[in-house]
Amino acid sequence: MPARNVVKQFIEHGHYHIYNRGVDKRDIFLDDQDYKTFLALLKVYLAPPHPLPSPGPFKTEKPSRLKRRQSMNLTTEVKLLAYCLMPNHFHLMVKQNTLHGITKLVRRVATSYVTYFNQKYDRAGTLFQGTYRAVTIQDERYLLHLSRYIHLNPVKTTKIGPISTSESPAAYPYSSYHWYLAPTPPEWLDTFLILSYFQKSRGQLPNPYTSYIGFVEDYRLDSNLYLENLTLEF
Repeated sequence: MPARNVVKQFIEHGHYHIYNRGVDKRDIFLDDQDYKTFLALLKVYLAPPHPLPSPGPFKTEKPSRLKRRQSMNLTTEVKLLAYCLMPNHFHLMVKQNTLHGITKLVRRVATSYVTYFNQKYDRAGTLFQGTYRAVTIQDERYLLHLSRYIHLNPVKTTKIGPISTSESPAAYPYSSYHWYLAPTPPEWLDTFLILSYFQKSRGQLPNPYTSYIGFVEDYRLDSNLYLENLTLEF
């Protein structure tokens, strides 16, 4: 029997939680450049193409290779809603508009990142533990609490008090949370869908919160009650 969340039955316009970790639980991000390279790959494939795209960490690449990356752009096929990169694993929340959008995105990002990582650290072989996992997001409440779960990954919350300033998830540079609090998110990240649930003009909300920061950083809220099927099996 295959491991849970390995066999994927994607649909058009579906929402998904994508995650994976390092083989043998090893770290897949060892320094700041590693995190930034993974994020730059997401930008390359998901940002609307421009005549002269910023090469980011690929500044030594030939123009022909940059053009080839641009031709593989997936901005019309996949929307990135949230992300968090941790030392030995990553989380992506995405909406795919085409049947194979997620497959294309994860394969391209993973292949490029493994090539970069192996060259940098003089190693060979696989970096991720098997194929990535995918969980279907089936309702709005799950969508919101999953975004909270992803954005709280870098901090440890307890029931004895609110998240301290030093532990604010907004201080973590490798998740999308700080972009949710910023006036203008990057063009390769779509924050509109989730934030729209916290606009008073929307009407009846699926939760009692009127601000996303209040929803995420309320230590009294237990998202596990709404994420019963969230089992991160590897």
